[in-house]
Amino acid sequence: MLIHTRGIVFRSLKYGETSVIADIFTEEKGLRSFIAGSVRTAKARMPFGLFQPMMVVDLVAYFRDDHDHLNRLKEMRAAEVFSAIPFDVRRGAVALFMAEVCRKSVHPGEENPELFDFLLDNLRWLDTTQEPIANLHLHFLLHLSGFLGFQPQDEPDGEVFLDLKEGVFSPVPPPHALFLEPEQAMPLLDLLHLPLEQCHLVRLGRPERKALLRGLLQFYQLHLPGFEEINTPEILEMVME
Repeated sequence: MLIHTRGIVFRSLKYGETSVIADIFTEEKGLRSFIAGSVRTAKARMPFGLFQPMMVVDLVAYFRDDHDHLNRLKEMRAAEVFSAIPFDVRRGAVALFMAEVCRKSVHPGEENPELFDFLLDNLRWLDTTQEPIANLHLHFLLHLSGFLGFQPQDEPDGEVFLDLKEGVFSPVPPPHALFLEPEQAMPLLDLLHLPLEQCHLVRLGRPERKALLRGLLQFYQLHLPGFEEINTPEILEMVME
């Protein structure tokens, strides 16, 4: 079967002398693996640059509805041309972080066009906004967790703790050590309520942002079996203010 769909590249690996194997989250079929031949050559019809993490592509592939099957790409071109992400170190670091988190949390074959739209909206905003982007990765993690089924749940107004184990905001600390204190939980609650376009309004210093990222990644590890250690936070720490 031949399919034509948009996709977002999560990861690509060199294969053989000129081929590439890529994990691409497609709009129609969810996360699938594809193989493309002769892409690492001077005259490639599908340049290797198309296979960079979080590239948005338009692809045609020979497809078999088997999650373990490598589908062969027939054609692929850029569906979105980003003007800032490829050239701005900070924006590129956020995109790499998003790609790594998605690769380790989104399961193959889950058709989810709403998640595709969410990822695309985040990439477009990351590429075009003139507002500070230092909080964007935290906002991304909180709202991605909603698509994955474990977004933290709200509690009544007032000072709250975040129970990482149960995934709820609570007015009292839980009877275990897996929680965030109010000084960390309250900014996350603000980010949860704010739209993407306003996430920069939450004032955080570099140490606070680092601690919140550590807490959110622990939250993911508690709720996603097999969620491995993320490498890109080190890059974020180096480039973010």
